[in-house]
Amino acid sequence: MESAETKTIEVVVNGKPRRVPEGFSLDRLLVWLEIDPSRVAVERNLAIARKTDWPTTLVEPGDRLEIVWFVGGG
Repeated sequence: MESAETKTIEVVVNGKPRRVPEGFSLDRLLVWLEIDPSRVAVERNLAIARKTDWPTTLVEPGDRLEIVWFVGGG
C-alpha cells in the first residue's frame, strides 16, 4: 500500500526552521504560508528573489528565506 503522506523538506523562514512540502516554488510557498504575495519581498539565500522568478524558483532543502512585508503609512 502506498503512503499518501506528503514529503517535506527543512528550510529556514525568517530565522525559524520550518518543514514545508517538497517541490514548492516560491509563489506556491507563500500561498501555503497564507502570505499575500503582493505585499512582500523575498530574499533566498542572501539574494533578493525577483517576483517574476517566483513561479519557477523551487524551494530547496536548507534554503534560508527572509520574507519582508511592505508597510504603508505616512
